[in-house]
Amino acid sequence: MVVGHADEIGYQVQHISREGFLYIVRVGGTDVALARGHRVIVHGAKGPVTGVIGSVPIHFQTSKGEENAVKIHELFVDIGARSKSEAEKRVRVGDPITFKISWDKLGDDLYTARAADNRIGIFAAAETLRLCSQLKKLNACVIAVSTIQEENGLYGAGMAGYALQPDAALVVDVGHATDTPACDFKKHGEIHLGKGPIISRGSVNHPVLVEKLLKTAEKRKIPCQLSTDPRFSGTDADAIFVQRGGIPCAVISLPNRYMHSTVEVFHAGDLEAIAQLAGNFIAGLAVNEGLQVRIR
Repeated sequence: MVVGHADEIGYQVQHISREGFLYIVRVGGTDVALARGHRVIVHGAKGPVTGVIGSVPIHFQTSKGEENAVKIHELFVDIGARSKSEAEKRVRVGDPITFKISWDKLGDDLYTARAADNRIGIFAAAETLRLCSQLKKLNACVIAVSTIQEENGLYGAGMAGYALQPDAALVVDVGHATDTPACDFKKHGEIHLGKGPIISRGSVNHPVLVEKLLKTAEKRKIPCQLSTDPRFSGTDADAIFVQRGGIPCAVISLPNRYMHSTVEVFHAGDLEAIAQLAGNFIAGLAVNEGLQVRIR
């Protein structure tokens, strides 16, 4: 099973005021400090509704920085409604909200977009499936999965892992690129854009799968980087590896700057390399491939 998750962070409508403004709650790990002044889409039953997250003009703000910090219950969305009844003709409490922002290119190989976490994982899973379909001989049944609700509980991954009961799962997600002035290698590890996908070690990452991935990368001259998951991975692998008495998992991540913002940045070559790594790993599997850990 090759897995990427389809959901993204955002908000839900919590309350509609008498004046027609929408108050919201978070879905997933949204950064409230980045929300004000953004265009959003409210996904209503009658179709998408454009709105803006209101921002108090700088002229009305106090000079004390702490007092300028916004809390989630203070955020409101303006959809141009003049009353609660007018707003309720277009939206309802519980409607999901996502940011209205597209992708763009930075330089030659970098791209920026919202929800690179984790639409890229779906692309990598689909591309892996395409590469496997071109092989003359394949000793494995390969299933590409697009899961849901990773951002608020890993629910889809647990369902898929239980239902499919694969012999092994490769989980594709994003990992933190730490090659910016805001990051300290000593605290967060050293991960660069353009130096290949991240292979994680520890916790849910099965050591035999990890070593086989590393050997595949070395054999195929696919650059890769290492990171640690000492307690958990924060990915779909956390839910998959506990299913059916245990499913061997390995997390392959795309280095990603500014995660959980609207301007996530990644390198196209790293994304291509993920599919190449997964595809070549699967191509190299033998019949009845052993994944047992040898105890010494």
